[in-house]
Amino acid sequence: MFQEILLDRPRVISSNVGHAWDLPANTFGAAYAKFMGSRNFSPDDRPPVRFMETDELAYVAMRAREVHDFWHTLFDLPTNLIGESALKVIEFEQMLLPMCFLSVIGGTARFNDKQRSLFYKHYFPWAVQAGMKSTDLMCVYYEKHFHEDLEVVRRRWGIIPAPSVQQ
Repeated sequence: MFQEILLDRPRVISSNVGHAWDLPANTFGAAYAKFMGSRNFSPDDRPPVRFMETDELAYVAMRAREVHDFWHTLFDLPTNLIGESALKVIEFEQMLLPMCFLSVIGGTARFNDKQRSLFYKHYFPWAVQAGMKSTDLMCVYYEKHFHEDLEVVRRRWGIIPAPSVQQ
């Protein structure tokens, strides 16, 4: 599947994903649009990837950056420090990039005692399990599944949504 993505080189930019706003509420695309809208963030706001040796490597790095918000949506993670740290655990499980692991260390160092306890009791063990149990998420052509029911795609890809815990 990743070969198709490398051939097509889809980009997560407004002109390609803007139709998600018009999809039924139960769909993956509508959930993504709601997530992005609630944060007043446009996919066009991402800076370009730099310092890559090849165009293909630059595309893969950009794709990893762009699908990050899809993963927030699928795993139902907020964009606060706990949510971002949990997602970095999943990203490390998925891509084995040292920068993801270092982000977890850096993020958790900024936690207060209550946040640290919550993260290590609930979010960290969940994120390790969620990252290992889900399909290879870098190989998913997400844009082709916007019209599908969110819960159906979660089940298909082995996504375990984040625990609902009071922060």
